[in-house]
Amino acid sequence: MSDAATHALDHHEPPTSTGIPNKKVLMWAFLGSDCMFFGTLISTHLIYRKISATVNGTPLDIRNIFDIELTSFSTFILLASSLFMALAVSAIHKGNLTGTRWMLFGTVVFGTIFLACQVYEFTHFVYLEGHELTLSTYQGEAHVFGSTFYVLTGTHGTHVAIGVFWLIGWLLYSFTGRMTTADAIDIECCGLYWHFVDIVWIIIFPVVYLMEYAF
Repeated sequence: MSDAATHALDHHEPPTSTGIPNKKVLMWAFLGSDCMFFGTLISTHLIYRKISATVNGTPLDIRNIFDIELTSFSTFILLASSLFMALAVSAIHKGNLTGTRWMLFGTVVFGTIFLACQVYEFTHFVYLEGHELTLSTYQGEAHVFGSTFYVLTGTHGTHVAIGVFWLIGWLLYSFTGRMTTADAIDIECCGLYWHFVDIVWIIIFPVVYLMEYAF
């Protein structure tokens, strides 16, 4: 029997023709489609950012509203959450239920902190006197930058929120007494989703935020 088949049986999973659990294949397929989705949003933001580089003839300077220190902090928090997620996957594979709970809890906490930072940031942008940025305006004038910015970062935030609720579901399930190593593949799929969300932010942060300071 192959190693892949042995691994599958150890976790109560039927062997597959690819040697990879079907759940993981489906998750990779979903993440592949999500890559194209985010690629479209990022490309749209870059294109319209270049086209609409001025407000009534004045160069658009978003640095007046960006709080790069706050965004850098939230970026670090989100990336650090991936460590907790990886440790949760490792713990469930080893049958360490207590460790899995703590690592899931850590991921949820860090993900929630990231979302709180984003909510504060969006609120700050909308009500910053003299430099208000909304979905359709900047400094009170019609402008497309807000549309592409909020749609891109808001969509990513929605993905993070979905991941947080997913993790909370597994955290609560761990207290039912029914979680075993048989659930490792499900936690692993959740981890793939969470790492994907982090990787997308690694692209968004420099493209949307840091690029404004580089040029």
